[in-house]
Amino acid sequence: MENTTVKKFNAEVDKVYFIDRYTLVHILKGSGAIQVDFKFYSDWDDKIIYLEKGQYIKFLSEDFLVRFITFPDEILFKSKDVRILFKHLVSLGYINYSECEDCQSFLEKTVFNTNMDKLIDTSVDQWYWQNPFSANKEEYEIIFDVKEVIDEEFSNHVNIGQLKEHLIHSHQHNIQALLKDKLGISVQKMVAGKQLVESQKELAFTDKSIQEIAYEKGFKDPAYFNRVFKNKLGQTPKDFRNSFDYGNRDSFTQNLIELVQLFHKEEHALAFYADKMNISVKALSKKVKDRMNVTLGQMIRAQLVDSAKTMLDQGEIVKEVAYSLGFEEPSNFSKFFAQQTGAAPSTYRR
Repeated sequence: MENTTVKKFNAEVDKVYFIDRYTLVHILKGSGAIQVDFKFYSDWDDKIIYLEKGQYIKFLSEDFLVRFITFPDEILFKSKDVRILFKHLVSLGYINYSECEDCQSFLEKTVFNTNMDKLIDTSVDQWYWQNPFSANKEEYEIIFDVKEVIDEEFSNHVNIGQLKEHLIHSHQHNIQALLKDKLGISVQKMVAGKQLVESQKELAFTDKSIQEIAYEKGFKDPAYFNRVFKNKLGQTPKDFRNSFDYGNRDSFTQNLIELVQLFHKEEHALAFYADKMNISVKALSKKVKDRMNVTLGQMIRAQLVDSAKTMLDQGEIVKEVAYSLGFEEPSNFSKFFAQQTGAAPSTYRR
């Protein structure tokens, strides 16, 4: 039987870390973005991230210190509730570390190779307390039952009727309405999203032909696969494969991140970064959205907030932080910070 393992290390920039065991990712420090399954996230701070087998994670700057805690499969089968940590629905699943005192107490211990069930149970309780989709427990069970079926049957174009055959106990519920109400997406979009991301993985990490991938993932023919892929991602499968060379650094992404880290305090305008990248604002905005699933404006704002928190943590007064970050008036900075974080700078300091 596999044991729980704990590994603390400085993450290599832009390296693909494949997840082959159920894993908790605890980011101890770092700045910039992370990438999980082709989506970029800049709001990972104060979160515990759970990843399931088959996913991957990349760290897009050089100062990430992380801890990976990997669990044996057996720990995952004691309760179906554990699915809520690992089976992400519409985005990255996480636990709010700052709001979970039991999680903090557990993870601050220097040695904790025993009783990992407690960490899992605490995280499950915290997730239900967060209640990210405002659903009751029965509704969550149905939603995650649907997710499990889609994960297994997406290449067979599973539909509502087939889902009901798999989920006998859910017949009294309108599955389509439940997903639309709680997740904001339809069953068809969940199936299409799973089909797309699994196709991306095959293109990026295997040498299979595009034709083989198209048929394996349930597309009726390679031409249709090409149209759907380009419509969703703005690239053909071939172009995507060529651009995602996971053995090397993604120079566009890394160069842009470094520019934002270097100049965000003085330069807030998109035109500045477009000029530095020798590209038009429109072309840069599209490329950032296609590659990173965020806007350039979101990247700049996230970096401003990160720098502001660092300076406030170091004891700088709000006025000094505002001027250091290029705001003309402290009141403008306070309004910006509150909009981004939900708390005024003075409240954050306290």
